Amino acid sequence: MKFPVLLLLLAPFAALAQKPAPLLPLADPAIQKLVDEISAKNLEADVRKLVSFGTRHTLSDTQSPTRGIGAARNWVRDEFLKYSKAGGGRMTVEMDTFTIKPDGRRINRPVLMANVLATLPGTDPADTRVILVSGHIDSRVSDVMNAIADAPGANDDGSGTVLVMELARVLAGQKFPCTLKFVAVQGEEQGLYGSGHLAERAKKEGWNLIAMLNNDIVGNSHGFDPEISDDKRLRVFSEGVPANETPEQAKVRRQLSSENDAPSRQLARFINRAAQLYGHGHQAVLEYRPDRFLRGGDHTPFNQQGFAAVRFTEMNEDFTHQHQDLRTEKGRAYGDVVEGMDFAYLRRNAGINLATMAALALAPAAPVKVEVLTANLTNRTELRWQAPATGPKPSSYVVLVRETSAPQWQQRIPVSGTTADLSISKDNFIFGVASMDAAGHESVAVLPVVGR
Repeated sequence: MKFPVLLLLLAPFAALAQKPAPLLPLADPAIQKLVDEISAKNLEADVRKLVSFGTRHTLSDTQSPTRGIGAARNWVRDEFLKYSKAGGGRMTVEMDTFTIKPDGRRINRPVLMANVLATLPGTDPADTRVILVSGHIDSRVSDVMNAIADAPGANDDGSGTVLVMELARVLAGQKFPCTLKFVAVQGEEQGLYGSGHLAERAKKEGWNLIAMLNNDIVGNSHGFDPEISDDKRLRVFSEGVPANETPEQAKVRRQLSSENDAPSRQLARFINRAAQLYGHGHQAVLEYRPDRFLRGGDHTPFNQQGFAAVRFTEMNEDFTHQHQDLRTEKGRAYGDVVEGMDFAYLRRNAGINLATMAALALAPAAPVKVEVLTANLTNRTELRWQAPATGPKPSSYVVLVRETSAPQWQQRIPVSGTTADLSISKDNFIFGVASMDAAGHESVAVLPVVGR
């Protein structure tokens, strides 16, 4: 006998007294409208412009107005300024410069680098939250030290850079309670220098950075070796154990068995939900590892500084188009050129990013001091928490529940106050608590720790 998927999913909760709620919050038509404004035509035009600079190698020319990393950075800055003007002038733009000394590896001389950063300030002075989306502007060929040869970098990472630009264009005139930042970082191919600098700056300046979305290689739907086409899914990589975990935090993690519930992992689950609500069937596939096998990206320095950060990457990479000299061998063209991209696919990936940023920004901040109480030896689960310390107070909360073996939340239980007494055993289930406003915007979930 066949049962509906929803019934099968809720079967473990059939005997619970709590009133069930839909597995997803309500979609916001205003967010969907913004997602639908993303233009594949704009994305393609911007990639072609980036490619026209010849090379964007970190060690390339910074003085030419038409070739090299300097010309590319200036163009992105000028585009950000255009978006700001069209959006009413609230978005600020800066060249965040820093100098890297020779490192004995991929930097052979002192280099003045620059991240191109646009900031859309929040409208609520009491809301200190910051959300950041990034792509890296630099490119390379086979020899990572070759700063002269043409390195189009159409997909790696022109795709991520123009995605950030298109989000800035669409959102520049919008008003959110918290701050949104859009950045094209430099130096990824030489050693994550731009993102490392920005992560250190965020830590030093005390940014309340709740989400860092790194987009790197997100514009091609066709993979090679093996030949696989997939234009319906986008990978999201997230760490399960925080990179900066202290011994005390490790002790708590082992106590709670929370290896699959770090802040970055909860952010990834939020992204998956945003894709379901606003992706028109486009999926965010959660990869439960920090990055691709033995590799890293611009989210890595943010993880190392203790921030929730994830990486977006297309489902099946084509390595003949990455880190390659322009050439043809045995009838196959090598090189990261525009012809290897799928701009309709890139547009949908940009939509998942925008939906995530907007949904996070419109939701209340996550609850704080979330605890599971253990004073009473019962099969029930008692939870308590406090309202967030920043931004508007939530109108209500949601307790999220899943079996210990389940990768995703399986049930949502609405709660009006800041406590919950559930007829669900903490032995068999994992819990999270999220804030919600009157319109149904819901925060990232927070895993409870043990309360005494």
